[in-house]
Amino acid sequence: MIKVTHVITDLSLGGAEVMLYRLLCTMDRGKFENQVISLTDLGEVADKIRRARVPVAALGMKRGVPNPLAVTRLGRWIRQSGAQIVQTWMYHANLIGALAARLAGDIPVVWGIHQADLDPQVNKPLTLWTAKCCAHMSRWLPRSIVFVSQAALLLHVRFGYAAKSMEVIPNGFDLQEFKPDTAARLSLRKELHVRDNTLLIGMAARFHPQKDHYNFIQAAAHLHAVMPEVHFVLCGRGVSSDNPELMQRIALARIQQRCHLLGERSDIGSFFAALDIATSSSMSEAFPLCVGEAMACGTSCVVTDVGDSARIVGSTGKVVPPKDPCALASAWRELIEAGPEMRGHLGMTARSRVQQHFSLNTVVQRYQAIYQKLAGETPPSVRWSGLVQRAG
Repeated sequence: MIKVTHVITDLSLGGAEVMLYRLLCTMDRGKFENQVISLTDLGEVADKIRRARVPVAALGMKRGVPNPLAVTRLGRWIRQSGAQIVQTWMYHANLIGALAARLAGDIPVVWGIHQADLDPQVNKPLTLWTAKCCAHMSRWLPRSIVFVSQAALLLHVRFGYAAKSMEVIPNGFDLQEFKPDTAARLSLRKELHVRDNTLLIGMAARFHPQKDHYNFIQAAAHLHAVMPEVHFVLCGRGVSSDNPELMQRIALARIQQRCHLLGERSDIGSFFAALDIATSSSMSEAFPLCVGEAMACGTSCVVTDVGDSARIVGSTGKVVPPKDPCALASAWRELIEAGPEMRGHLGMTARSRVQQHFSLNTVVQRYQAIYQKLAGETPPSVRWSGLVQRAG
């Protein structure tokens, strides 16, 4: 049994957190035993991980406040757990988790990098400082670095990252969870109080500058001017009528009667299966989960050319420049005018592409292969003791 401790910055709902949860649920429990430590607190993903019967603990660090003592405490937790491998997720966890693993007895560390943008205009100063520290330490601290996208790998190599082993392991998708669903199409239209044949264009993303909801809204205004019958649907954290900034933008675009804000939802598979066209309007990404999820549901996609979005979609959808609402609206119009039969064909081709290149089982096997290789290079660790759940 190989014992893996996962260290992550937090467990709020996000791409890396969701991928960690999916990895934990799919790994071979006859060969691996996992536990998770959040550097800060326990978010909503922690509840899902608990239900998957994986121990979860929170170190209780304050956000934005460096605490050297936390490294020592984390090292003690890792040592007591008997971990043979430490998998870290995102910059802060990469740095703190790797130092703690060194204190715990030089336990092999795998860094996980899920970001492909180090623009000072988008990232906080502490995040950039942490990324730079990791670049300097990447030659000796981690045994392996896993990047979620080719774009992320290339960016970090330019930024000075180096390691004995660097590879790209994309996000993976469960095609039993994300699949076409005719009933979902009818259900969402009933929820929105629109006709059963209403054409829906949608996006699932938290409200964040990186996701560029304003690009989507401006594109919607352009399309509305020529195709007023189309409706637009947005969901995600902060994407609701309680967001005055977003509501003002929608009002200025004059699409209030055609734009629906659904807030955060747990039925993302049904959401994407209900759409005619799914969209990622982001100005920066590494590997957007929403695109793979929509494709797995058999929904054709229009994406901005950021991160690995174009590689994910391939020839199954449309790719447009970021920050170009006219191009986004034009791509939507092309797919609408292509007709439902062509969109359906593209959607099913997209689903097949996910099955071929981004299957969750294949992704999990690649993580497991790394852990097995590193565990074979290290001496047996102390017995697994687990962690008592704590919040501070």
